[in-house]
Amino acid sequence: MIASKSQSNPTDKPLNILHLEDSDADHLLLARALRSSGIVATLTRADDRASFLALMGTHTFDLVLMDFRLPGFTALQAWDALAQWPLPPPCVLVSGAIGEAAAVAAIQTGFSDYLHKNDLQAIGQVVTRALKLHQLQQARAQAARDLQASEQRITQLAHHLQTSLEQERADISREIHDDIGGSLAALRLDVAWIERHAQNPALRERAASAQDVIAHALAATQRIMQNTRPAILDQGLGPSVQWLTQAHTRRTGQPVQLQCQLDTEHALHDAVRLTAYRIVQEALTNISKHAPQAHVRVHLSDAGKALTVEVTDNGPGFDMQQLRTTAGFGLKGLGERAKNIGGWLDISSQPGQGTSLTLTAPLPTPPMPAAQALTP
Repeated sequence: MIASKSQSNPTDKPLNILHLEDSDADHLLLARALRSSGIVATLTRADDRASFLALMGTHTFDLVLMDFRLPGFTALQAWDALAQWPLPPPCVLVSGAIGEAAAVAAIQTGFSDYLHKNDLQAIGQVVTRALKLHQLQQARAQAARDLQASEQRITQLAHHLQTSLEQERADISREIHDDIGGSLAALRLDVAWIERHAQNPALRERAASAQDVIAHALAATQRIMQNTRPAILDQGLGPSVQWLTQAHTRRTGQPVQLQCQLDTEHALHDAVRLTAYRIVQEALTNISKHAPQAHVRVHLSDAGKALTVEVTDNGPGFDMQQLRTTAGFGLKGLGERAKNIGGWLDISSQPGQGTSLTLTAPLPTPPMPAAQALTP
């Protein structure tokens, strides 16, 4: 072990450097070059694979300087071993045994830099550059980890908000059915009794008018309940989407062609059915706003161990770049819904060529029958 000391040091702190080198003379030359360059460092030497791995396992090094070729051991093998460490230190090749092409290949593999043994006077610059590059790489990696963690938190929040929203919708639908719907039904019976027993024609006419208003209110409550938490979802995705497309046609006059090829309807999880339903609902709403004259096709399929829900129209379409540069919270919300069930959402459109929106969600693999599971 050689301690290299100097009053001037281009780095922030004294360095702990590991030197992988089997030549005593080259090790002494490197130590002298470090001192001459102003690097304050403790230089520890390893001359074979065993000592190298032992030192890496018991010490923490700021930098590793490596000769390319040692007896039965190369710098590339050393790098492969270092790459298994959670936070490997930067590595610099200091060798005269390889050409420029091999040095470039080593840097592409992960080495920070290369210095020929005939140019040891530049060791200070190389060490400083390697350390700064390593710090930059660590900062980028930490930023990437922070970004990933932030995205995970946002996804979790979106999932929580979506779940809370659906629960609130279900509660509202239940309250409308139990309270408002029940009260309107009872009121309708009372008004019908008044209409039957009233002797005054004007009173009977007023009661009949009230019956129409109550019928309208009951229809409105049914519509609100279907929009908040459609009870028809309990009958399956196919029937609920069929009801949705028929309601869309009645409301807008826009034809919708539905193709349903679901063989495992019973295997769909409630969250998957609800997500697929909401995506079709939002897609039809967008089409009625932006392509009211278009012909619409909705295709449901569970072939290939995945649920596929595709909504296409032959409307005016739009530029996909516009979608990326605008908020588009509705479509982004659909994308988050798809992620929440382990799926993904694809949107494809071109001006004048319509729009296609496709949900793909993996389906759970059905359990193997017991007889087959026991077959060797």
